[in-house]
Amino acid sequence: MALIANYFGPPCESTTPLKGLQSYVNDVRFLAGCNSAACDVAATDQAVALAGSEDYVFLFMGLSQKQESEGKDRTSLLLPGMQQSLITAVADASKRPVILVLLSGGPVDITFAQSNPKIGAILWAGYPGQAGGLAIAKVLFGDHNPSGRLPVTWYPEEFTKVPMTDMRMRADPTSGYPGRSYRFYQGNTVYKFGYGLSYSTFSRRLVHGTSVPALSSTLLTGLRETMTPQDGDRSYHVDAIGTEGCEQLKFPAMVEVQNHGPMDGKHSVLMFLRWPNTKQGRPASQLIGFRSQHLKAGETAKLRFDISPCKHFSRVRADGRKVIDIGSHFLMVDNHEMEIRFEP
Repeated sequence: MALIANYFGPPCESTTPLKGLQSYVNDVRFLAGCNSAACDVAATDQAVALAGSEDYVFLFMGLSQKQESEGKDRTSLLLPGMQQSLITAVADASKRPVILVLLSGGPVDITFAQSNPKIGAILWAGYPGQAGGLAIAKVLFGDHNPSGRLPVTWYPEEFTKVPMTDMRMRADPTSGYPGRSYRFYQGNTVYKFGYGLSYSTFSRRLVHGTSVPALSSTLLTGLRETMTPQDGDRSYHVDAIGTEGCEQLKFPAMVEVQNHGPMDGKHSVLMFLRWPNTKQGRPASQLIGFRSQHLKAGETAKLRFDISPCKHFSRVRADGRKVIDIGSHFLMVDNHEMEIRFEP
């Protein structure tokens, strides 16, 4: 497995995952289960025997620059070679549920691991760098409360059937094309963009941001409405609102976050916009922004998001004009929604 990706100089020193574990536990037994990240040859029998004799098992699996790098694309989203069968065999033989650590730059279809009760936890470490082994160990042994969020959608293996030359973003149900990116994709996912867990339980709720400022009524009354030819939706041209008008329309949205414990930790809140429908190429959702806050166990904080309707509520029509639809827009934080009506 690899700790470092592309574009790096030679590190003065590297802390491997093995060294990281040994900094916490003296008696650590190691076995190379695969001959390389490609895992053309797997020491499955030896790994199963070792797993059955130990109290705890950590599996470090994933990719290297032999599978993914600048100028080298993968043709599969599955773990290479015999990795999946090795993981399953070791998990079945272990006394307790194993911990699976993934080292990779891109997403991997690990659906098999999600549904396996013998796999107790999955940690994606990316390519964590020369001190990555210690960083991983701190998370595994509870000295650091993880707070990361996935920066990409993790697609299932079936997504590889979509031709890479088909660069349409929007889904086409008539042909079975699922779309691309979290904004438009309508297929199954392994993990969604922005997914992430922590050792603590956090709650979030929108507490303010119920309306566009009252002064918008006066501002919008003087603007001419435009119709989208295909569906007759009413909207305003952003360029007609103007720079000053767009500034006047801005308003704050507040999110209350609470750490219910048991550990202190950092938490990231992602706010999305949802349109009432996906007609005429509207995204299913769109990230407005994110805020991170470190909270002690039991602590509550309010995070402010500055909402700009001209930036966050607008869409580009087929004719290239940037417009804001009249009517309902929805701010979303997880499964919590707040309706914002944009109208004169």
